[in-house]
Amino acid sequence: MLLRRQALQLSLSPGFDTLLSLSAVRNVQPLEYQQQTVRHVLRHLRGRALLCDEVGLGKTVEAGLIMMEYLLRGLIRWVLILTPPTLVEQWREEMYTKFNLDFITYDSAAFKSEPNPWSTFPHIIASLDTAKRENHRRQVLEAEYDLVIVDEAHHLKNSRTKAYQLVSHLKKKYILLLTATPVENDLGELFNLITLLLPGQLETAASFKRKYITRGNPLKVKNSVDLKRLVREVMVRNRRSETGAIACQRRAEVIEVTLSLAEKAFYQRLTTFVRGYYTPGADKPAAGVNRFVLKMLQREAGSSLEALVTTLDRMSANPEQPAPLRRVFSTLAAQAREIKERSKADTLVRLLEQINDQVVVFTSFRETQRSLSTLLRDRGFKIAELHGDMRRLEKEEHVQLFMSDARVLVATETGSEGRNLQFCRNLINYDLPWNPMRIEQRIGRIHRLGQTRNVYIYNLSAAGTIESYILELLDAKINMFQLVVGELDMILGNLKEKRDFEDIVMDIWSRYANEQELKQQMDNLGEELISAREHYRVVKELDDRLLGELLPDE
Repeated sequence: MLLRRQALQLSLSPGFDTLLSLSAVRNVQPLEYQQQTVRHVLRHLRGRALLCDEVGLGKTVEAGLIMMEYLLRGLIRWVLILTPPTLVEQWREEMYTKFNLDFITYDSAAFKSEPNPWSTFPHIIASLDTAKRENHRRQVLEAEYDLVIVDEAHHLKNSRTKAYQLVSHLKKKYILLLTATPVENDLGELFNLITLLLPGQLETAASFKRKYITRGNPLKVKNSVDLKRLVREVMVRNRRSETGAIACQRRAEVIEVTLSLAEKAFYQRLTTFVRGYYTPGADKPAAGVNRFVLKMLQREAGSSLEALVTTLDRMSANPEQPAPLRRVFSTLAAQAREIKERSKADTLVRLLEQINDQVVVFTSFRETQRSLSTLLRDRGFKIAELHGDMRRLEKEEHVQLFMSDARVLVATETGSEGRNLQFCRNLINYDLPWNPMRIEQRIGRIHRLGQTRNVYIYNLSAAGTIESYILELLDAKINMFQLVVGELDMILGNLKEKRDFEDIVMDIWSRYANEQELKQQMDNLGEELISAREHYRVVKELDDRLLGELLPDE
């Protein structure tokens, strides 16, 4: 009965030359090379492909379109997406905003509450690290998936790892592996990735080495004509030079903010409190303040007193907190309210008066967004807003307002999810997310496919704040704001510590109150970032050369 229904659906559906997904996507206009990639994978590679586009060309969109084609034709239902932990939320957002698909993530409450979530939910996004753990591995391997997508698939280059073995043994009909750098050390890594897609395509590891790798040089190809033919049966590689994608540049500038004596003293007082209770590596210290709240207070202190006071008030009224702590929260809130100066907001106004063009102002916090919107209206600016409390139609109205009449858009990250703002070329980071991927996502709202002008990024920074240290790390050490879209996560993935960047920074900040020691520890992290970027550069050049040989112009 099921086969008969599928046969009927296929008879009613057009062939893969006609892409059904183009009328189903939103907030994205797939470019011609992306559409050609989708058709090629569907018609010639039979849904098993290594997508190796250069960084920033939209492999996520290509994978999403392939998935949609199969879904719309009734050929698949169960989809598993495996990514590094730092990209899980980004994938969830892209799947929802561009493809209108709700994926459950492995760290959500609903997923954790199920006894066997891997066979319960049809659309799952999980970190590869989680899926390969012993307490998940059995259930993952028992589940049957129609389509598996693995992002940053170069992490599977070693066939002896648990991650490789997991993906190899997954029950799957179709599989897409996404990476811009499939080879890092030798051609055997390319053999391993292709074998995940089509076991036997390159015969055995021993015969591959004998036939195609030059003895003594694991990165030199021999019998290249035969190997090209086999590789092109499973791999697609689009190059930036051929697509004409995102030719514009980024220009970044740090705008120094001079805090008043009262603002500076209060920031130091709040920091001393956070450092006194924050215990690196412990979710909830004995004192009763969990790390998330302490981290939030420190982040809000770098954004606005309005955002900070809201949290302090909530904590002072929380009956679960010990009475002495509630009194401390209440005292800090009262001290914050006494401060009248808003040096950062004044700096923002002066900057906006100098920029005679449309500007997006980004903040991480709703209360900061609210106070800035009020201030700018009072100063005579015509503004639009985007924040998480707005309904979809209201957001659309404000985007239209920004396109037509308003000169300034004051937005939070959650409010701007899925919004393409490439008609604007100026962005101000009023506060700085500690997670570099969040910064990248902000910039990606305007520096994206379709942007024709150079993009200008202004970062507000007050000396002595944790944000100033983060900005130094990302801007001075790895020149983050000049990176191509997508390069940042490749660099962060090369850090020795496989933790979130913001946790690494917060642990350093909380441990070292002495300014000299703090600077030394931050410099050490900066050196790691420099090494990670250099490693990425070397690997990228290698892959460009090798794939240029193996995938010549048709």
